[in-house]
Amino acid sequence: MLVLPDRDAAEDVAQALGERFGVTEEPRLVRDALAGEDDAEDAQWLVVLRDEEGRLDPAELDEFAGEWEGWREEP
Repeated sequence: MLVLPDRDAAEDVAQALGERFGVTEEPRLVRDALAGEDDAEDAQWLVVLRDEEGRLDPAELDEFAGEWEGWREEP
């Protein structure tokens, strides 16, 4: 799961995953509101992807997400 600061970054990351890592399955985008916040500006976006074969290197994904000011988290 990659955590991004906004929807635009999440959409860019979802598209770039296929180009950079050969991900063929469409990642799921999920809005994650911060606890106690109702304002849409105070939401992070999650890019949820499956890697059951373990092909994706966690360090590379973390660096990749960092290009959009995001990070990788284990679910």
